[in-house]
Amino acid sequence: MSISITVIRDDQQQQHVVDTGTTGLDLFGRNRDVVAMRIAGTLLDLQREIQDGDVVEPVLATSQDGLNIIRHSCTHVMAQAVQELYPDVNLGIGPFITDGFYYDFGNISAITPEIMKDLEKRMKSIVKENQRFVRRVTTEEEARVELADQPYKLELVGSKGNHEAESASVEVGGAELTIYDNVRRDGTTAWKDLCRGPHVPSTKYLGNGFALTKSSAAYWKGDQANDQLQRIYGTAWASKTDLVAYQTRMAEAARRDHRKLGAELDLYSFPEEVGPGLVLFHPKGGILRHIIEDYVTQRHLAAGFDFVHTPEITKGGLFHTSGHLPYYADTMFPPMLADEERDAEGNVTKAGQEYYLKAMNCPMHNLIFRSRGRSYRDLPLRFYELGHDYRYEKSGVVHGLTRMRGFTQDDSHTYCTPEQAGDEITMLINFFLSVLRDFGLNDFYLELSTRDDDKHADKFIGSDEDWQTATQILREAAESTGLPLVPDPGGAAFYGPKVSVQVKDAIGRTWQMSTVQYDFNQPERFELEYTAPDGSRRRPVMVHSAKLGSVERFIGVLVEHYAGAFPVWLAPTQVLGVPVAEEFDDYLKGFAAQLRQVGIRVDLDTSNDRFGKKIRNATQTKVPFIVIAGGEDRDGGTVSFRFRDGSQLNGVPRAQAVDLIKAWDQARRNDSPDSENVRTVQE
Repeated sequence: MSISITVIRDDQQQQHVVDTGTTGLDLFGRNRDVVAMRIAGTLLDLQREIQDGDVVEPVLATSQDGLNIIRHSCTHVMAQAVQELYPDVNLGIGPFITDGFYYDFGNISAITPEIMKDLEKRMKSIVKENQRFVRRVTTEEEARVELADQPYKLELVGSKGNHEAESASVEVGGAELTIYDNVRRDGTTAWKDLCRGPHVPSTKYLGNGFALTKSSAAYWKGDQANDQLQRIYGTAWASKTDLVAYQTRMAEAARRDHRKLGAELDLYSFPEEVGPGLVLFHPKGGILRHIIEDYVTQRHLAAGFDFVHTPEITKGGLFHTSGHLPYYADTMFPPMLADEERDAEGNVTKAGQEYYLKAMNCPMHNLIFRSRGRSYRDLPLRFYELGHDYRYEKSGVVHGLTRMRGFTQDDSHTYCTPEQAGDEITMLINFFLSVLRDFGLNDFYLELSTRDDDKHADKFIGSDEDWQTATQILREAAESTGLPLVPDPGGAAFYGPKVSVQVKDAIGRTWQMSTVQYDFNQPERFELEYTAPDGSRRRPVMVHSAKLGSVERFIGVLVEHYAGAFPVWLAPTQVLGVPVAEEFDDYLKGFAAQLRQVGIRVDLDTSNDRFGKKIRNATQTKVPFIVIAGGEDRDGGTVSFRFRDGSQLNGVPRAQAVDLIKAWDQARRNDSPDSENVRTVQE
C-alpha cells in the first residue's frame, strides 16, 4: 500500500507517494544534516512512521530546534557515561539550555576537572558506538518497575515526565509516557531514560561537536528543601567547527567579563561584607555612572518627560493596590515592621505596619498622577525617575552588574488617552533606539511578549479584549520600526504585554535592553481619571518604559561591549599624562589644568616608575588619550599623543591639542581616536 505526503524543502512543497510504514529516516536518513522532522508543528524523531496526508518538514542540525535536539541527546550520552562511572547514581533531569545542556545527578560527590575529562572521553566512546535512540511507549506501572532504583525518575512517572519536558522546552504532542533506549549495533540496550524526546537517530549524529564545560551544586526541582545534587554542564553544536567557534567566543567573553575588567580598571567592587547582588562604585565607576545617568536624563527632559523622585520604602498596601502582591511577592524582599507601639514593659500594644523595599516605581508614580485633577489637555503626561529598586534575587543567580538585588531603573510612565497610546508607544520605541545608538549599540531586533493562553493562565489578569487591544497596539508600533519582531508567548508581565529591544554587542551576544509595556490594569486599580473634552471622567492608559533597563546592568553591558576601552565621551579618565622624566611633571600639570578648564577628565602619572613602565601601565588603563611630554615638547610648547592602537602623533601645539581632545569629547563619537582619524573631528 502507498500513502500521499507533502515534503517541505527550502520553503518549497513537493508531493510524494511513498510506501506505508515510511519513516523520516527513509526520507532524510542519507543527509546527516537532518536530525529530526516536524509534522503539524510537532517535533518528532526520524524513526517515527509518516501517515497519509502528513506535511513533513526536515529539521536541520544548524537550526535552533535542531541544536536543541542535539543538546538534549547529548544529555543522555553524558548521563550514560556518568552511570558507567558511578553505577549507583540517581538520575535527575537533563534539559537543553541556551548554547548547551546539563544533567542533574544524586548520590555522587563533587565532580573534579579530572572526572570531567574522563566523562568526556567516555562520551566520545559512546558516540563512536553509533548507539540508536529508540523511543518506546510504556505504561506507568511498567515504568515504575523498570525505574524502581531511580527515585527521582519515579517522581516524574506520575507526571509523565512533564518536569523534564518543561525544563527542556521541547514541543511534543500527546501525553504518552515514553522511555528512550540507547541501543547498540548488536541490539542490546546500553542505557535508558524516561524522556519525551525527540532525539537524533543515533549517537553518531553528535560527532565531535560537544564538550563538557563545568559542574555545580543544584537542588532537585530547584527547591532548596529538596536533595542537593551535582549538575554537569556541557555545550553541543552541529559540527566541530561550530564548537571551536563557540569556544573562541567564550574565551573572548571571558576576556571582556565586566567583573574582571571592573576590578582591573578600578570601576566597582562587590564586597562580601555588603552582600550578594549589591555593588560599590569606585571614583572612576562613579563618574562613568554619572555621565550615563546625566546624558539619559537630559535626553528624557528634551523629549518632554517630567523628572520625579519617590522613596525606596513604602507600606505594603500600596503593592496590594497595584496588584504586585501577591503576583510579584516572590521577587520582593520580605516585609519589615514599622510604627509598632509598645508599653513600658515592652509589650506590643499596637501592631506594626508592614513596609516593603520598593521593587518597582509605577505604584508611586500613580499616586503622583492621582494627586490632583487631570485634563485631557495634560495628556500625554510622562513621569521619569532614576528609581532605586530592590528585588530578592536568589544568591545563586546574582551575577555582577547584570543580575542584581539593588539597582537603578531609568523608569518612565506615560499616562495618555487610549487614542494616543499607539503614537506614544511608537515614539518611545524610536526614542529607545536613538538612546542606545548614542552609546554605540546599533544591532537590534524587537521581541513581543504576550500572555500564553495555553499555560499559566493564572499568571495574567485582565479581559481577553484588553489583552487583544494592547497586543495589537504594541505589535503595530513595533512593526513600524522595520526591525525584526520575534514572538515571546508567555513572557508578558501579569498586567499587560510588552515590547523589548534586544541588542547584540560587539561579539554577537544578545542583551535585553529597553522595554515598553501597555498597562490596562493599574489605572483601574488606582482609580486614575482625567476629564475628557465632553466633561466626563475617563481612565487613562498607562505605558511603562525603561530605556537602559537598569543603569548598573547597562554599565556591565557597555564594559563588555567595549572591553573596557570606552569612547572618549564615556571614558572615566579621558587623558592620562605621562612625563618622560620627573623634570617634565610641572609642564604636564599645566597642560592638565588647561584640559580641566574645558571639562576634560585627566590624570597624571607622577610615580617613580621608569618611563617604559609608565607607558605599559597607561596602556592597561585603556584611556583613549595618552599624552607624553619630554624636552622637545616642553621647549616647543607641544605635547605628543599615544593612542590605543599603538600609533603616535608627535609635536602637537598645546592649544591645538586641547581643542582636539575637546572636539572628540563633544562629538560623542563611539570609535577610538588614532593618528589617522584624530584630526577629522576638527576638520
